[in-house]
Amino acid sequence: MKFQAVIFDLDGTLLDTLGDLAAAVNHALAAHGFPLRTKDEVREFVGNGIGNLIARSVPSGTDEPTTAACLADFRTYYAAHMMVHTAPYPGVIPLLDRLRAAGVAVGVVSNKIDFAVKELCAHYFGDRVAVAIGECEGLRRKPAPDTVHKALTELGVTAEQAVYVGDSDVDIRTAENSGMPCISVDWGFRSRAFLLENGAAVIASTAEELEALL
Repeated sequence: MKFQAVIFDLDGTLLDTLGDLAAAVNHALAAHGFPLRTKDEVREFVGNGIGNLIARSVPSGTDEPTTAACLADFRTYYAAHMMVHTAPYPGVIPLLDRLRAAGVAVGVVSNKIDFAVKELCAHYFGDRVAVAIGECEGLRRKPAPDTVHKALTELGVTAEQAVYVGDSDVDIRTAENSGMPCISVDWGFRSRAFLLENGAAVIASTAEELEALL
């Protein structure tokens, strides 16, 4: 392996979480009598934390107290239903196993709320993921480098020894801000064309392609 550590994004990179995210969004919207969103709309809204997800999902002009109430409803529902439709993308588990066998440390850094990141990683990946960090107080979310630097510190490696893997423009900017090379994947929430338009230098379309690049 070329690297001592790999930092992965979670949603759209390791896990297909779209079904459960869309269900939670629509539960919150329905509770307030708002029009529901399609999966494709939710796909476009994710990536910058759940606060932004809900702000984009509610109708334009919705007041702040109502938006906050929708966010609270989303969090409660998602916490109880985050593993209904969610599953690892094809080839992800074998890839993580081979990384571990090769002595490569694996971390996950996400803009999803921290408790959900930790629960999902523990449930789907077990000890294949050594460090899992989500959005939490005191650390700026991606594309700021804070959570990535925290993961690197906990893994005991430097940015020069690691690579960042993600599926979005946010991930490309995160890697740049963190001083790391980036491998983009186009099986997630953003298309290859979108990734290229947003500066992706290297793109993998399968877990096997990603492993070859690593």
